[in-house]
Amino acid sequence: MLIKLSRDIMAADDIAQLVNVLSKTHLGDGELSYKGQGLKLDNAQSVEELVQEIEQCQDLKVLRLEGNTLGVDAARAISKALERKDQLQRCYWSDLFTGRLRSEIPLALQSLSSGLMIAGTRLTVLEFSDNAFGPDGVKGIDQLLRSTTCHTLRELRLNNCGMGIGGGKILAEALMECHRQSTLAGTPLRLRVFVAGRNRLENEGASALAKAFQMMGSLEEVHMPQNGINHAGVTALAAAMRLNPDLRVLNLNDNTFTKRGTLAMAQALGHLRNIQVINFGDCLVRCEGAIALAAVFKEGLPVLKELNLSFGEISEGAALVVAQALMDKPHMEKVDLNGNCLGEEGCEALRETMESQDKGDMLASLSDDEGEPGEEDDDDEGHDEEEEEDGDGSNGCNGCDEEGFVEENGTETNEESPSKSQCPEEVFSFLDCPSAEKLLELGEMRAHLLPEVNILDPRKPVEVLLKVASLYSEEGMVKTTVLETFDMLLRKLLCGSALQAYTTLSTLLVFIGVLKGEEKRKKVPLAPGLLLCLEHAVQQDYLAKHHVSLLHTILSKNPEALKSCNGSMDRLRSALEKRCLD
Repeated sequence: MLIKLSRDIMAADDIAQLVNVLSKTHLGDGELSYKGQGLKLDNAQSVEELVQEIEQCQDLKVLRLEGNTLGVDAARAISKALERKDQLQRCYWSDLFTGRLRSEIPLALQSLSSGLMIAGTRLTVLEFSDNAFGPDGVKGIDQLLRSTTCHTLRELRLNNCGMGIGGGKILAEALMECHRQSTLAGTPLRLRVFVAGRNRLENEGASALAKAFQMMGSLEEVHMPQNGINHAGVTALAAAMRLNPDLRVLNLNDNTFTKRGTLAMAQALGHLRNIQVINFGDCLVRCEGAIALAAVFKEGLPVLKELNLSFGEISEGAALVVAQALMDKPHMEKVDLNGNCLGEEGCEALRETMESQDKGDMLASLSDDEGEPGEEDDDDEGHDEEEEEDGDGSNGCNGCDEEGFVEENGTETNEESPSKSQCPEEVFSFLDCPSAEKLLELGEMRAHLLPEVNILDPRKPVEVLLKVASLYSEEGMVKTTVLETFDMLLRKLLCGSALQAYTTLSTLLVFIGVLKGEEKRKKVPLAPGLLLCLEHAVQQDYLAKHHVSLLHTILSKNPEALKSCNGSMDRLRSALEKRCLD
């Protein structure tokens, strides 16, 4: 008897609380809101007044339930009321299950979904963020997402739901099925906003969703921060983003790009003209990745407004290259390079660079800069991933097309790659054991020296450049042949996109030790001949001014790496400064 009386009192208290809340409820313009009221809605009795309000709202278009806690029986009662609300378009149902058992949540979600589907609603916004419902919760909305109710969906927000890999895969399949069925019905799903941060999607979940994004091709905003995604998942997402031409906002903060992921993303961004906001903060973009992104900023993204590359282990030189690439962006409002490895002098140099173009106000604080990397950092360079070597380990050679194409795995290849049998044996002999005599004997066969050009990994072409440059001497015929060959090869590598040119130059700078790279490799013994070949190249027209600026910026920030070749370096520095002033 006492227990029943206690329950009755509690129920009465809940109803009294609800009546008080309903008196404050916003009701108008087709919107009914109980946002943030902290209601504990356990059963049908506790939602009687709420259900009545829903039923009495004849033109209900927006229902806000976020910030309350909903039980299974209460969800069933609300669902019953929704069965007659066919005009409902937007459901804001985040933070709806605080304190509920995990087993309750899918049942509540299925009930709410059932009411929407029976009503034949055509949703445009579905918000389930901050519900921590896990993979089982995604199963609870699976049928809803596949139904005609979501054929018109424009925004799907599932931030901080703990979906995991399994939930990500279920969600991806539901979205693809929704797109297939809506296409058959003549109204393809055109999702514009997708939010799924803090969901532990990892590579598998992200790759599954990438397939759905690729199928839809309609995204304008993608927010997937803090999901444990590394380069494999980032590469899959990059391939999908490339096929969403209206993309305006891309937020992948706090995932792990590293070099490979960043290069894939840079390649995708090169195809997008409407990007306004890029957030790759805390993504381990690093130096080579930052320079690759700078190439895309230099050549495209005309309406870019905000860029976040904070906490990415980017050095002073690479940060300056990024800043220089942004100078001509008329809509630029904010650049965040905080938390990188600039050092005190680097921070000041960055500020001066921005202020010299009246862009100082757009630079975010640099208060959390990590300082210049020390020698220990250089020795223990980030090796989160081991670079895969090509299976045959050969130098491979062929002609170089200016344009390539991207296969599904994100690898850039040439459409026509001559087989090894098309390369003269003399070329392989030279590459295996370079000598001035062999280079002279090659004659016109030098055109076959350049391996297939892969934008995402230009190491082999750069190795060929280094082999040729290592033969430099002041002997007339050798000098002429080496410089001509160096020009021919470097011209081919720089004549494509800015991304190809910048990745080539940054790889060269890593090889000679003036730019911090990501892979473990021995520094190439620096010969004065390379610097003299570069001095010659700097004076040629095929080396554009922004290429010269990149070289000058990086080389000037690490002069100690080239102190063994002071005379050659002085000549190169003089040539670079002269071109920069032209």
